[in-house]
Amino acid sequence: MSALFDVVLPVFLVIGFGYLVSWRGLFSESAVDGVMRFAQNFAVPVLLFQSIAKLDLSAEFNMPMLLSFYIGAFASFALGVAGARWLGRPAEDAVAIGFVCLFSNSLLLGVPITERAYGPEALAGNWAIIALHSPLLYTFGITVMEFTRARGMQLSVGRVALRALTGVLRTPLVIGILSGLGMNLLTQAGLVLPQGFWDGVGMMAKAALPTALFALGGILYRYKPEGDSRAILLCCCAALMVHPVITYGLGRIFGLEVPALRSAVMTAAMAPGVNAYLFASIYGVATRVAASTVLVATAASILTISLWLAVLP
Repeated sequence: MSALFDVVLPVFLVIGFGYLVSWRGLFSESAVDGVMRFAQNFAVPVLLFQSIAKLDLSAEFNMPMLLSFYIGAFASFALGVAGARWLGRPAEDAVAIGFVCLFSNSLLLGVPITERAYGPEALAGNWAIIALHSPLLYTFGITVMEFTRARGMQLSVGRVALRALTGVLRTPLVIGILSGLGMNLLTQAGLVLPQGFWDGVGMMAKAALPTALFALGGILYRYKPEGDSRAILLCCCAALMVHPVITYGLGRIFGLEVPALRSAVMTAAMAPGVNAYLFASIYGVATRVAASTVLVATAASILTISLWLAVLP
């Protein structure tokens, strides 16, 4: 119970505050969009840049940890697609629903909750997972969707893959990650930047999570739990149960050390992020299911995260 009040509650209070002021009309939709745009396009990419630039790449890119997390993620995607097809959804809807099951909120929820639970030094594994998260999963999701939509059309594999890769490389989060990796390599090669540069980066990075969580609350207010309740339940079960359970089981089989196990499982246990809804809205399919899942799963994750905090060593 202490984990619920000391670790989980503060994060969801910030989200709830954004939800409350939007509900009461104290913060307009355009203002919420502006805050989220600042967070996602500028502050969060700078946070990613800072974190990846200072990450010990050789030590923290733990392959068993990454395999535990991403095997669980792709298993959840497969479950989402198969379940959606079984429910009678069209192929494009099934891919979007699978992406909702695949894309956990690794940054806005995973980072602050892991940090509050285990301390800032416990985030190295989180950053390693996040460094691959958006580039890998967006590329995968866009590629699968493009191939699904291209059925019967004369499009080459290379053309579809190039379209997917181009879309991913324009994403601010991916730009922040790739810039951080570049800076990391330059630093290892001997580049030394003045402390004033890193102080400025740090000021922007500190603004990232509070503003993003607040804006997330404002955006969640717009989502109404409507649509196919069975599809929403499928997504919630895959994201909140199947993904972390598989990750935990594989982590135990691979003999992960405690810090790596914590990072992998806590990241896997997060609800789908707003980006899952944005993916569905880009293609105009399963948007109600995606939006409702983000809202319902975020609320339900208060309990499931508390459970995993009790289970993990």
